Amino acid sequence: MFDLVIRGGTIVDGAGAAPFTGDIAITDGAIVEIGVLTGAAAKNVLDADGALVTPGWVDAHTHYDGQVSWDDTLESSIANGTTSVVMGNCGVGFAPVAVDATDTLIDFMEGVEDIPGTALYEGVPWGQWESFPSYLDYLDTRRFSVDVAAQVPHAPLRLYVMGERALHDGDSTPDDVTKMAQIVTESIKAGAAGFSTSRITFHRTASGQTLPGTYAPEQELLALAKAMVDGGGGVFQAVPASSAGNSMYSPKPEQASMLEEVAMFGRLSRATGVPFNFILAQIRDNPNGWREVLAASAQENSTGAKLFPMIGSRGISGITTLRTYHAFSRRPTFVALQQKLSHSELVAAMRGPEVKAAILAEADAPTDKPGSMDNVQPAVFAAALERTFPFYAGFNYEPPVSDSFLARAQSVGRDPLEFMYDFLLEEDGNALGVRFSGNYWDGSLDACREMMLDANTVWGLSDAGAHVKYVCDMSTPTFNLVHWVRDRSHDRLPVEFIVQKMTSRNAHLYGLNDRGTLQVGKRADVNVIDLDNLAVHKPVLCFDLPAGGERFHQAATGYLATVVNGELVRQHDTDTGARPGRLARTVHN
Repeated sequence: MFDLVIRGGTIVDGAGAAPFTGDIAITDGAIVEIGVLTGAAAKNVLDADGALVTPGWVDAHTHYDGQVSWDDTLESSIANGTTSVVMGNCGVGFAPVAVDATDTLIDFMEGVEDIPGTALYEGVPWGQWESFPSYLDYLDTRRFSVDVAAQVPHAPLRLYVMGERALHDGDSTPDDVTKMAQIVTESIKAGAAGFSTSRITFHRTASGQTLPGTYAPEQELLALAKAMVDGGGGVFQAVPASSAGNSMYSPKPEQASMLEEVAMFGRLSRATGVPFNFILAQIRDNPNGWREVLAASAQENSTGAKLFPMIGSRGISGITTLRTYHAFSRRPTFVALQQKLSHSELVAAMRGPEVKAAILAEADAPTDKPGSMDNVQPAVFAAALERTFPFYAGFNYEPPVSDSFLARAQSVGRDPLEFMYDFLLEEDGNALGVRFSGNYWDGSLDACREMMLDANTVWGLSDAGAHVKYVCDMSTPTFNLVHWVRDRSHDRLPVEFIVQKMTSRNAHLYGLNDRGTLQVGKRADVNVIDLDNLAVHKPVLCFDLPAGGERFHQAATGYLATVVNGELVRQHDTDTGARPGRLARTVHN
């Protein structure tokens, strides 16, 4: 008798094959039979007639490094069909950590990934680990709705080895590099999925310092890549210099162009055999530069490199609302009112003409943390109204530019910021807007489509667990099916292509070789999806982080079932309470 049979679904196997109708039998957490299993006995049967049956999604760009210590659900991922996540991206994380380094690592994460420091202080069990292998051992004691894999982050590594010197753009010594390399080798041997670093100046600590590792020389990166090989392999994940453009909010110019970074990654990959996964998006400074990067990556790969640009499948979004970040959130009058009034009282006060005039006339008053998103995001939202749109129920993530706040204001002859001010007061001060800071500078998602179709790219950039007050891109797996497969008016993509991009492609890259396809012998991570009724819903602001911190959650409906390691974790978009997810110690070929 099988543990579970999923009967009569349209199977999309994750390997790129055309969909077919069949049954899947699962026992002891693994797929044991696929075909027409008429009369097969099972403890549990799921009727999948008319539904898609796919592998669970593998999200290779998340930031759950702290959240995994207090949250066993990771709802924003599992509710969107993701069954395996990779964290420790962008060079930040929480191991290794010296006894006296807690404040500094929180400063890193709060600045770069905008996770509230209060939540990290209260929620993370500091003192439970020091080394990266002991961090993995701690994760091994936890149970989740999904599997989690972790990478060794460069900034904590540099801090652990170099101490205070790491905080002041100091060069590493040969002895520093040797010690860092030893730690990387030990961590990969212990099951780390890879190593990550950030090289953009926009990534700063909350206190305003450059993130350690940003200016690490090529020789240091080469030594760390070789150390990965000594440990067994893994993926080298990077945020390249200039990948976010030359931001007006960065204190220093970028150290290299994207093409120079790609050339360096090519040299490093050829010298070591290590695959490099780096962020790529369409940016405002150079809206066609991504094509040059894809061409350069292909050229590097033709000479023996292994470069895998990680791309997003929709506009890189930021949510604005009166309760979190918006164009006026650091105006002195607004700050003073917010501190003393309830939300409903604040909305009422802001509707008054004198308060409105005062706020519109003021300049931003920065906080005492120069690198905090509280200082950055108001100016970003104020400057990006031509790519910021009202976020209503049923929002189309490929809206016409004429729907932007700038265009709407111009169409009625109003000042755009004043127009935005009034919008934020709608829905009793709960209206949402969404800004596309990347991948939408042509006013369409055609660039995303072209990037997805490139043979070398991998899908990702959900940032699940990070930027909790303004990013909700962890819903992109659901969006991919809704938009690219079902709803787009033109140039849709085949379901087998989209599913493969979100499953086996990432699983194979990250050494998660037991999953990612629906094949006999593979781990039973499975989604059963009602594609006709699949939907991504409007984000909701929740106040459930430790210390009462807020985060956005974006739910989906249409997942009839999600199976992790053979157990039903969600059924009809509802948590079953099962927690079969574990630390995934990766094995690299």
